[in-house]
Amino acid sequence: MKFIDGGVCAPEGFTANGMRVGIKESRKINDTALIYSDVLCNAAGVFTQNRVKSESVKITQEFIKDGKAQAAIEISGNANTCTGPQGAENARRMAQCTAKALGIKTENVMVYSTGVIGAQFDVTKVENNINTLKEGLSKKGHEEARIAIMTTDTHYKECAVEFELDGKICRMGTMCKGSGMIHINMGTMLSFITTDCAISSKMLNKALKESIQGTYNCVSVDGDTSTNDTLIIFANGMAGNKEIKKADKNFDIFMEALNKLNRIMAMKIAADGEGATRLIECNVNGASSIEAARGLAKEIICSSLAKAAIFGRDANFGRFLCAMGYSGIPFNPDKTSIWFTSKKDFNRYFDPAVDSTVHGNNIVQVFDNGVPCNFDEAKATEILGSQAVEILVQCQDGKYSGTAWGCDLTYDYVKINGDYRT
Repeated sequence: MKFIDGGVCAPEGFTANGMRVGIKESRKINDTALIYSDVLCNAAGVFTQNRVKSESVKITQEFIKDGKAQAAIEISGNANTCTGPQGAENARRMAQCTAKALGIKTENVMVYSTGVIGAQFDVTKVENNINTLKEGLSKKGHEEARIAIMTTDTHYKECAVEFELDGKICRMGTMCKGSGMIHINMGTMLSFITTDCAISSKMLNKALKESIQGTYNCVSVDGDTSTNDTLIIFANGMAGNKEIKKADKNFDIFMEALNKLNRIMAMKIAADGEGATRLIECNVNGASSIEAARGLAKEIICSSLAKAAIFGRDANFGRFLCAMGYSGIPFNPDKTSIWFTSKKDFNRYFDPAVDSTVHGNNIVQVFDNGVPCNFDEAKATEILGSQAVEILVQCQDGKYSGTAWGCDLTYDYVKINGDYRT
């Protein structure tokens, strides 16, 4: 398995494009993205658990029930949430005009949107430009599409891998957006995954729901679960491998590729949290179950006090223990130890080939089996000032480990969200 270029266009048969149609007048970059497969795909999706849902989410949930899709249309600058019957009609018109331009069925178009909640948008801007968007579809189009899906993101997020099944080369690509309104409980963002691997809709659904538990569902930026969270995987089978229909060794290889992509995207979202200056990774080892390990890690990275401590470079480990304590998850504080570590080479931190467990001298223990350590405050402050900070928690309650990702809480987060609508 190796990493390749091309994002969502890396797999055979997928093209994309992005352009600015003027969804939000103040936006000066691409605001509309289109992804297309040459053939009908098997598909699966997961969506926000927020009871308030975008009209885009509602129509896409309706369309994907048959496990089929061939295209995705996305707008940025308007969430199309809390917009009533007009918003529902606008979402449907987006799918209809896209289907007409591509010559496919309306129900095979997945609709995404992101931006301001509670405002209508002029759907004719999409309708009037859909043919231009379609004509520009290309294998290089992921470069325009990855920009179009961004809102408060400071940079695009994409990745692709190549792997072999039955002697056939398969590819999987992804792009996502996410910076604010990011909180555990899938979706957490907008994400598109494409693959030319042949796999049934049933197994796609199984793979996606399993993968998000240890990746996207382990991310939190601000404690707010978005109304628009959508993650869909499209599989067109053009690699020519024997279709995966059961949990066998080929399914395991597929899962490995999917987990690699989703883990990297989850980390990139956390690192790009609104106003963030540091990525926080929390690893909990020695827990009584995987669920307990992940739950404890999640509680730590969700804590506003813990996030503020990282921002202030304050080695106040009591805040992390406090968060673990109110999680409701059983663990023994008197047999718990905590270290802070750093990853100074930020770009290499996202390289899966790098062993992230190797810390060198960039590690300091602050708590040892229920007792505070006499640690070097200056060294701890230096470590907590790194772009990527790890909180390593060792429990003695079992053999299970879990990871969660978040970011620090900064003044800029308030600035960004204080006047987001205007």
